[in-house]
Amino acid sequence: MKYISNKIVCGALSMLALMGTTACSEDFLDEDAGHKVTDALLNDETGALKMAAGLYGNLRWHFGYEWAYGITLYGCDEFTNGADLTSECWNTYDNRLNPLDCTPALGAANKNCPAVSALWDEMYYGIATANLVISKAVNVENEDARNKALGEAYFLRGYNYYRLFCQYGGVVLQTEPANGEIKKDYKRASEDETLAQIISDLEQAYKMLPTDKWRGNGTWTKYTAAHFLAKALLYRQSERCASWASKYDKSADLNRAIQLCDEVIKACPLAADYWDLYAKWTGVDCKNEGLSEILMAAEHNEDKSTQGRFGNRTYNYFDPQFSNFSGGWVQRGQYIGGMDFQRCRPTEYTYSVFDNVNDARMWKTFKTVYGLNNIAKKDADVIAENGITEDQVPDLGDEGIIFILNKKSDHRFDGEPYGTFGRAGNAHSFVNPLTGKWVPNAFPTFMNGEYVLFNYGVSGNTATSNVFCGINKTADGSRTAEKGDAHRDVIMARTGETYLVKAECQVRLGQYQEAINTVNVLRARGQWKQGEDRGWYTDGSMAFLKADGGDNDNSTANATSVKKNKDKAGNTLTNTQAYYATMLHTNTYYLSTGIDETTDASNLQIASYTQLPAEDVAVLNAIGATSDYDRMLNFIFNERTRELLGEWNRWDELARTGLLVKRAKAFNPEAAPNVQDRHNYRPIPQTFIDQLQHEDGTNLSDAEKKAWQNPGY
Repeated sequence: MKYISNKIVCGALSMLALMGTTACSEDFLDEDAGHKVTDALLNDETGALKMAAGLYGNLRWHFGYEWAYGITLYGCDEFTNGADLTSECWNTYDNRLNPLDCTPALGAANKNCPAVSALWDEMYYGIATANLVISKAVNVENEDARNKALGEAYFLRGYNYYRLFCQYGGVVLQTEPANGEIKKDYKRASEDETLAQIISDLEQAYKMLPTDKWRGNGTWTKYTAAHFLAKALLYRQSERCASWASKYDKSADLNRAIQLCDEVIKACPLAADYWDLYAKWTGVDCKNEGLSEILMAAEHNEDKSTQGRFGNRTYNYFDPQFSNFSGGWVQRGQYIGGMDFQRCRPTEYTYSVFDNVNDARMWKTFKTVYGLNNIAKKDADVIAENGITEDQVPDLGDEGIIFILNKKSDHRFDGEPYGTFGRAGNAHSFVNPLTGKWVPNAFPTFMNGEYVLFNYGVSGNTATSNVFCGINKTADGSRTAEKGDAHRDVIMARTGETYLVKAECQVRLGQYQEAINTVNVLRARGQWKQGEDRGWYTDGSMAFLKADGGDNDNSTANATSVKKNKDKAGNTLTNTQAYYATMLHTNTYYLSTGIDETTDASNLQIASYTQLPAEDVAVLNAIGATSDYDRMLNFIFNERTRELLGEWNRWDELARTGLLVKRAKAFNPEAAPNVQDRHNYRPIPQTFIDQLQHEDGTNLSDAEKKAWQNPGY
């Protein structure tokens, strides 16, 4: 990783300087190659590898701002919007999601709404840099260096076209450097042609890339290419391609994909424990960022030159708005791994699809407890307002916020026998029966057989609730300011998904039991192990302190940057004291499930595809999936939620399989009224279409512009 982290920026900046272009260029497919310098650099072994290293920088774009979740997670079945409506139109599919970039003048909540042109522009910028490397690296005499540079360039070009294809369908295929020519008479390739180019590029990358991470962690390898090549072949045999893909042999595509998956699975084994992938992140460039399971990541570190415009902002998007609803009992700060921008609120489906007793992945993903890090009221007032006793009043380090992830069939909380639930701003009397303490903010997921978690938001509107149980996959305790950039890598592909790609291929071949057997490997990892403490919790916040498992102490550990953290005597806490009050290393497992304490192993294994788990049966019934094929395809997507929740590709995958509309209507109340078949594609950016001309330099007619656009927009 250190090699790439140090060289990637240099390479990217060199490429920028030589090309004289940015993602915001008026003509994003144009490039000014600056050949005298570029040719010399790319003819040299060291220069070629340096320039190829610069290609990695293009990945950071995906996680720098709101588009990280807006174009990948919104409008699907797993997440809806919270009370912050920055990217609302991407979730609700209302008329603001159109070929024009949505600005405040056009109805956006603020200027941060993801532009429809953003992915288009940035992917073509990366493609232009890859084209430059491909065109010149062939001149490098050293075969090993030449293949490495070409393999990386083919991979990025194939990956970027894959992202464009997933979102837009057929696009412009630009595979040669523009050489300074300003071109505006582009033709749109068909979907068939576009996907064929993707497969060709990924095949080239697969042949040329080494098997080892020769640059360090984060290196694209033969297995990175194999993973995405398998996905591309699977895509060709998926529902969105059904109108034209019959000329390709289904069995050949799917069996080749399975063979590629098997290569990846053998060479890049799963991490031993699901904890290790995300929750046990201990600091910048930590050991777990080098897990064999990680096939591709957008890399970040503490180097300020790698932050800024496309720094890692993902820690902002998954926490509830605890600083707003907690009544002051839980203050935010860099010692909490996530900021409470409350963009991605899990749906009822997302909580329900887990087996909350036996699936450890649920409890290693959801953050169900926030420790109390500020005394917001005097004891006497707390007692009087909430009807509790003196011994039930909490102190620093007790539970400040809890989420009870129970089941719809759980009636233990009907009638609120342990006291009423609610936010600290509203008088309530809930005393946790396991601790004997009043909890300032306590929320069940289900009560009286109904989903109730979204009822507790400050607005009172369930469509914009700021109260939800978020996930921890982006938590980063190495940040040195509340809103400072995160430093952890963002995983973009891993072997856990490879298993699910293989299983889906098996489903499409009618090999249903074989698909179950493949998924059972993932589920075996997701089971509780013998002796495991089911009530223990951690996340990437642990990077804040070495004494609590981090690699180093945060540089702000002894500061008092959050002045609102105070004890009962009114003394301001240091960040270290606030951290220990907040990070309790506990969850609500036993409160949520009601089972007796145990350290026995659990069992998630499925014996037969004809007997799927109850959680899956409920989903299948809700969407009317009855045939073996529909049941198994949707089962794979349920398992994708359990294994890959929040991992940046849900929209692409649902659109690919034709499940987007059905599942969004069934499980995302905010998307349901508007989502329709045309939303399986994004609108082509109008900023691009308006620049197009005929070969003779004349402008396109309105009819010709309309023909360029995806149907329905």
